[in-house]
Amino acid sequence: MVPARRPIDDPEFFERPAPPGRSRESAIVLDAEGRFWDHGEPVTHRGMQDAFSTWIRRHPRDGRYVLCNGYDWTYFRVDDVPFFVRGVGGTPERPTLLLSDQTEEPLDPERLRLGARDAVYAWIKGGTEEARFSPAAQLGLAPFLVEAPGSGVELSVAGVRRRLAPREGARLAAASSRT
Repeated sequence: MVPARRPIDDPEFFERPAPPGRSRESAIVLDAEGRFWDHGEPVTHRGMQDAFSTWIRRHPRDGRYVLCNGYDWTYFRVDDVPFFVRGVGGTPERPTLLLSDQTEEPLDPERLRLGARDAVYAWIKGGTEEARFSPAAQLGLAPFLVEAPGSGVELSVAGVRRRLAPREGARLAAASSRT
């Protein structure tokens, strides 16, 4: 059986105008804590929050964030990062990041950075996107923290020890690696 063709399968999908009387711009916002808002009100329906989280992608022409369900799409605003680490899974030898879009990626200490107020961030999706750890996910890093020589702590995963670098350095490094 041949799978049904969806509108997103058309190469011109992102070039189509909005449906009559509607706009491609929305009032949907993803805040810095990973909560969706619409017209200033929180999106409280858990299924809608989960759906929005799985629909995040970049517009192929202008790079802006869109919510796309395969049948339609709209722009939305991202206040900090588009993805969030909800937990740490896997095994002690091969830990993984459980992401807000319901995907899982290896925990790579080289891709972690420390942001404002000690928030941990990770480069994901092949280094093209950034995710912020939820407080619960940061607690999930506890088994991988070791005392560093001198003072402070380091992350130790599969024998690799690393002190978390500041987030700003990660942004510059990632931006230069994409050009």
